[in-house]
Amino acid sequence: VAPGSRFDKTGGLKSSPSHITLLARDEIGYKNLMVLSSKAYQEGFYYKPRIDHELFSSHFQGLIALSGCLKGEIPRALLNGDREKAEADLSFYSELMGKDNFYLEIMDHGIPEQKQVNELLIELSRRTGVPLVASNDCHYVLKEDAFSQEVLLCIQTASKLDDEKRMRLSSEEFYLTSVDEMEALFGEVPEAIMNTRAIADRCHLEMEFGIDLLPDFSPPPGKRPDQYLRELCEMGIERRYGKNSDRVQSRLDHELEVIEGKKFVSYFLIVWDLILHAKERHIPVGPGRGSAAGSIVAYLLGITDIDPFRHDLLFERFLNPNRTTMPDIDIDISDKGRGELIRYTTDKYGSDHVAQIITFGSMKARAVIRDVGRAMGIPYGEVDKIAKLVPPGPKVTLKKALRVEPKLQELYDKDDQLKNLFDICFKLEGIARHAGTHAAGVLISRNPLIENVPLCRGKEDEVITQFDMYDSEEVGLLKMDFLGLRTLSVIQGAIDLVEKIQGKVIDLEKLPLDDPDTFTLLSRANTLGVFQLEGSGMRDLSTRIGLKHFDDILALVALFRPGPMHMLEDYISRKHGKVKIKYDHPLLESVLKDTYGIMLYQEQVMLIANKLAGFTMAKADTLRQAMAKKKAEKMAQLGEAFIKGAQERGVKKAVAEKIFQDMSRFAEYGFNKSHSAAYAMIAYRTAYLKTHYPREFMASLLTSEINNMDKMMLYVAECREMGIEVLPPDIDESFAEF
Repeated sequence: VAPGSRFDKTGGLKSSPSHITLLARDEIGYKNLMVLSSKAYQEGFYYKPRIDHELFSSHFQGLIALSGCLKGEIPRALLNGDREKAEADLSFYSELMGKDNFYLEIMDHGIPEQKQVNELLIELSRRTGVPLVASNDCHYVLKEDAFSQEVLLCIQTASKLDDEKRMRLSSEEFYLTSVDEMEALFGEVPEAIMNTRAIADRCHLEMEFGIDLLPDFSPPPGKRPDQYLRELCEMGIERRYGKNSDRVQSRLDHELEVIEGKKFVSYFLIVWDLILHAKERHIPVGPGRGSAAGSIVAYLLGITDIDPFRHDLLFERFLNPNRTTMPDIDIDISDKGRGELIRYTTDKYGSDHVAQIITFGSMKARAVIRDVGRAMGIPYGEVDKIAKLVPPGPKVTLKKALRVEPKLQELYDKDDQLKNLFDICFKLEGIARHAGTHAAGVLISRNPLIENVPLCRGKEDEVITQFDMYDSEEVGLLKMDFLGLRTLSVIQGAIDLVEKIQGKVIDLEKLPLDDPDTFTLLSRANTLGVFQLEGSGMRDLSTRIGLKHFDDILALVALFRPGPMHMLEDYISRKHGKVKIKYDHPLLESVLKDTYGIMLYQEQVMLIANKLAGFTMAKADTLRQAMAKKKAEKMAQLGEAFIKGAQERGVKKAVAEKIFQDMSRFAEYGFNKSHSAAYAMIAYRTAYLKTHYPREFMASLLTSEINNMDKMMLYVAECREMGIEVLPPDIDESFAEF
């Protein structure tokens, strides 16, 4: 609570705000709590988020307020000997809220000032009739965690434990005390303890999840959204295919039936409108991302540039009719144009309906060792060596690391200081360390966001949510991913230079996907600057696989990941005819022929379930999800159905069981073919430009890395290899870019 107006931002740290405890009694209180928290950041932030009495007066309904700790307005005034202010603040809250909704809060953590102020608060309560409540200022759960909390404070304030002036808690009593402990502390005021239960019993907040807060898209006058979506798709048929066909119409009708049935029409129109705006403003947009490339509706609308028929992509991998959550269409956009697209979204739907999303960085295994070691004053070089012994990987925990790395266990067993380090790390590992802004996520809501999610400000003063993306989606908000991709700026820069220098206009959608010169460049691994393929490992694999067709690029993108690495040699041998390809059943050939008998894509699991066991595509996708997430009960249930269905189609039981087991193992590393196709398209486009317009492409590439000297030197050397001369800046001839 600000000492005066929340808009007064003078006085520096000396004008520190007071604390107050607010509890939501019901949905009205919860919504007011979100408003207060949001405006504390958006309007009152001055070193800390702050509200004031004026704001609270408009948003107190449905709340229960407690007077706070020693930094509360009333306790602080009492300690300062200012009884007049204490009583004025008490009158403000109790008269505004009613005595049943405001409590004088007493605590006892062994701090002398608390004992002093408790006596004054008890006296004030008996004189005014405002009830007391006993509480605890809990910073950690268990009493033995006190030291770990001190280390955490050191990490947060960039100080060390041996720093006498560092921030610290006043005692070791800031833990979650038991009922018996609270009764021992506040036995003289039993009503204060009883009121904790009374308050809890009065708080009945029931939150509704899974509701639809999708904005309504407004089609042209006289048209319904579903009607307008179909019209746009039918126009897209002519643009994409020239003329309609039974195959295209049947697929379109099926997808639209699902989209309309799931009430996702507005979602597709919103995404279409955003991408249309980007293209009209000449902001480069990627050909697709993720499973959305499997939708013909997305292809016809221009949301993706991937023909699902050409690449055998499945709609149900993107939108399973059994799905209850919103589909997820991610948008790759030029890194230079992302801000413009967010501005357009904000202008169209309203600044109070659009926000970016917060992220919470946690202390993972390696990081927590470095952080705790720094706080304990252990030399960084020593701590860094220990941290590097932890195996890499996002799911690696410290306890797991000690099990698999003998050197770590030895350090733990033989060095008391390091044992202490690890014991603290065990307690702090996984705790949120800092907040940031999601690199891509943007929320759009039908209602003002503040009605459904609390807001704050990011480091660039952008509006962001206080909920992460998972909680934001849980309350029904639409999340869009606008991912800034530098490669799209490189492609557009090269196209602009070609038009400027050669007068040629390049239409990316009309590039031939079988250009022999492009595949010669790819097979020779001359792929510096080519999207996804410029790393040394990728270049080596490109030459070994021999990229001759677009589908080879798809496979390369899917193969070069940690999961399927063990398959590389087998895949290469099969592709070059060194190993005979065998199928457990003839029905598998049509599904696995393009990947030489190897399951590589998630969509192949779905097709096998469809062709061998008669699963619908929706049921096949449910099976894929169960395998990917290792849901044993669901897999067992679907496994029985798979084997039964396969037997009904003439497949022997033993063969069906083996195929199902192979599918289950594959789920550990299977890749989304739709995503692979989209990224293979970007790779091909960059390779095509490098092949046919090398100077323009390399100039654009150099411009994109103009602030990265290491990359600049690498690409200048590549230019020389290609016979392209890179001239020094010329004051009469040069521009800001290459």
